[in-house]
Amino acid sequence: MSRFTGSTWKVSRRLGYSVSETGKELIKRKYAPGQHGAKRKKLSEYALQQAEKQKVRFTYGVSEKQFKKIFAEASKSKEKTGVAFLQYLELRLDNIVYRLGFAATRAQARQLVNHGHVLVDGKKVDIPSYRLRVGQTISMKEKSKDLVVVKAALEAKLARAEYLSFDENTGVGTLVRLPERDEFLPEINEQLIVEFYNR
Repeated sequence: MSRFTGSTWKVSRRLGYSVSETGKELIKRKYAPGQHGAKRKKLSEYALQQAEKQKVRFTYGVSEKQFKKIFAEASKSKEKTGVAFLQYLELRLDNIVYRLGFAATRAQARQLVNHGHVLVDGKKVDIPSYRLRVGQTISMKEKSKDLVVVKAALEAKLARAEYLSFDENTGVGTLVRLPERDEFLPEINEQLIVEFYNR
């Protein structure tokens, strides 16, 4: 099984970066887990590049193989490789379900998609890696709207990204436009990931 099923909190502490984007993991202990976690050594250039790659990979919950495949696709894009790469990840269905507030975490969003609860343009799509296009609508199946996890996540959602619109009455979200680079993962330096794969 290639998908990571371990503790994301430990990963966040090791990387010094909140992969859930909430910051909860680093409130108590900002250092890496383990006996010598607090005594972190200075990282080499390669280690910095790899850490940046891992931050993004664990944030979106993507396997190494998928991650590499998306990067290869982004490198053929007319857009800057790093920007196109992050944009492709941001446009994944499981991520957009999470960004709209149908799920509290990306893992929960992935499960909702996998179990067939999510509709794209009114049709069931159960592939988490499905890449959305501008203008497409995202909603929950009629029966799935009453799921406790969905209701709780929607109630807890305070704000949504500007590239998404959401109709509170119908429960339908729309990808209005492509996300701008400064609208997501501001702490990530995508150039380090580009350098990592172009070694």
